[in-house]
Amino acid sequence: MKVSELGEFGLIELLAKIVGQPKGKQVLIGIGDDAACWRTGVSTQIATSDSLIQDIHFTLSTTTWRELGWKALAVNLSDIAAMGGLPQYTLVSLGLPGDIEVASVAELYEGIEELARLFDVSIVGGDSVGAPVVMVSLAVVGKAQKNQSVLTRSAAVPGELIAVTGYLGASAAGLAILQGVLELYLKDEETVGTLREAHLRPHPRVVEGQALARHGVKAAIDLSDGLVGDLGRLCKASGVGARLFTSQIPVHPLVRNSFGGDAIQLALSGGEDYELLFTARSEVIDRVRGAIACPVTVIGETVAEPEMVKVIDEHGNELSVEKAGWEHFVKGR
Repeated sequence: MKVSELGEFGLIELLAKIVGQPKGKQVLIGIGDDAACWRTGVSTQIATSDSLIQDIHFTLSTTTWRELGWKALAVNLSDIAAMGGLPQYTLVSLGLPGDIEVASVAELYEGIEELARLFDVSIVGGDSVGAPVVMVSLAVVGKAQKNQSVLTRSAAVPGELIAVTGYLGASAAGLAILQGVLELYLKDEETVGTLREAHLRPHPRVVEGQALARHGVKAAIDLSDGLVGDLGRLCKASGVGARLFTSQIPVHPLVRNSFGGDAIQLALSGGEDYELLFTARSEVIDRVRGAIACPVTVIGETVAEPEMVKVIDEHGNELSVEKAGWEHFVKGR
């Protein structure tokens, strides 16, 4: 069997079986969540890593080096946010063709440092190697908040509400504009600029993730691969199902106004919004709403039917989603 036949998440499951259960009582969460966690003498440490590969995750014809640096750190900080943690340190590893200008690499680091300053994250090392294309790989280490448990994908239970921070679909719309896949029905520079920034300079919900953990949320995931796909992974980890209602999904206003009938599909399966999806009782969600500045919208409910995600339209009919979200190795994604 080839990797393309098994798929990204099938490969992860295979490797997790080879590795087996985490060794040592100190390891709390291993492979399978947004980040790994282990206990030290004084705190719970959280660690994650992610990579951006030229012509897979970005192209230098549509992305500046500074934007690339920002996003490379942002996607990792989003994983820490999904655990409700505080990011502290990052390691930066670069694969670079030899003909890349030094000034470009400096600009990339400036983008990383710009975002790192916002969350008091220190760049403490890394590696650099020659490579046929540009590869940017970061690891971020942080910790859980004092006297707080981390959020996990496996803590959802039937009968909870499903909620999401912010708005959805803007990043996918921005990518579509950059790629020329979709044309704006109402073209204007402000709309194009806002949606482009949503894709290239996402703002990880670090502060919001910490608020979720403090106010009683137990289950969460960040929306990197698409709403339906990521919710499906949370449901699988928790052994629950879900019902999503399209009429309640907070599609970004610019996407709704500019992409017509395509807007809801961009919100459902576009990916890279880096918002936080979580489950909780209504009173917990009310506390979260009072603690954070960004919108929090209830979009569905968890059900006892394991691993089944149903999307219900405004007429009560089950909606077919064009794709569940991004997955490496699988053809057509």
